[in-house]
Amino acid sequence: MLSVLLAIALLLLVTLGYASVCAGSPFGTCRKCNGFGFAMTTDRKGRPKRGKNCRRCKGHGKRIRIGRWLYNRAARTYRAGTH
Repeated sequence: MLSVLLAIALLLLVTLGYASVCAGSPFGTCRKCNGFGFAMTTDRKGRPKRGKNCRRCKGHGKRIRIGRWLYNRAARTYRAGTH
C-alpha cells in the first residue's frame, strides 16, 4: 500500500514539474541540430563549416515542447467550441 502511494506521489511530482517547465519555458532546443539551427559539415580540408538549415526547427534552433503543444491544441479546441 505504501509503495502505491509513493508511486502516485512521484508520478504527480514529475507531472507537475514538467507542466511548470512547459509554462515557464515553452520552447526547448532542437534535438536534431542541438540548438545551432543548422547542420555542421566539413569542407575538403576537414575544417568545420556551416551546413544547411535544420528542417525540423526551420533554422531557429528552438522547438515547442510536447506538453506546451498539447496545451495549445486543447486551448484552441476549447476556444473554438465556446464561440
